[in-house]
Amino acid sequence: MSHPIKLKEKATKLRKKGYSLKEISDKLGISKSTTSLWIGDIDLNQKAKDRLKKRGILGQYKSILLRRKRKKAILGRFRKAARKELAKNKSDKEIYRLLCSILFWCEGSKGLISALRFTNSDPEMIKCFLYCLREGFEIDENKFRALIHLHDYHDEERQIKYWSRIANIPKEKFYKSYRKPNTGKRIKKDYPGCLAITYFDAELVKKLWAYYKEVPNIFS
Repeated sequence: MSHPIKLKEKATKLRKKGYSLKEISDKLGISKSTTSLWIGDIDLNQKAKDRLKKRGILGQYKSILLRRKRKKAILGRFRKAARKELAKNKSDKEIYRLLCSILFWCEGSKGLISALRFTNSDPEMIKCFLYCLREGFEIDENKFRALIHLHDYHDEERQIKYWSRIANIPKEKFYKSYRKPNTGKRIKKDYPGCLAITYFDAELVKKLWAYYKEVPNIFS
């Protein structure tokens, strides 16, 4: 079940005032699990902490902070180990080609054979794909083009500047953005739009196709 963005904003405001998880859940008529998901990462000021303390539930907040700290530490150790392991094969061109082909297999436009097209709204996914593409293959930067899918509430110039930096593609290589209708009731905070990258090289598309088609055979 989806909830209006205003409901989430109300939950955030109540949390910052020092309302407990149960209070917010009861007040807004939403489940505790949803409330926890929405407010779990909110840090409270002293005034909010004092309110929780008066109600005898400051310990609950401190427990949440402790669990968050432990989770962050555990994930940090895993990331450090992964970074070390990946660094061993950093200079291997074949690794980048394989990773690029798998990402393209997941998010690329497989029906298009005259050009490579990759679309995603996650900046990290875009950066990862383009890094693997550039490291794994001989790339002509002039063959890149980009198109952003935006909502009516977006500032086009600002988002082009943002995605240009993320993708390392000059702003003059961007087409006029596509505007998606939006009622304004569900505005996604911090949503940067969706970027569609096109690279005009039919031979490269076929190479990626060949790579991801052979992936199952490697592990069979």
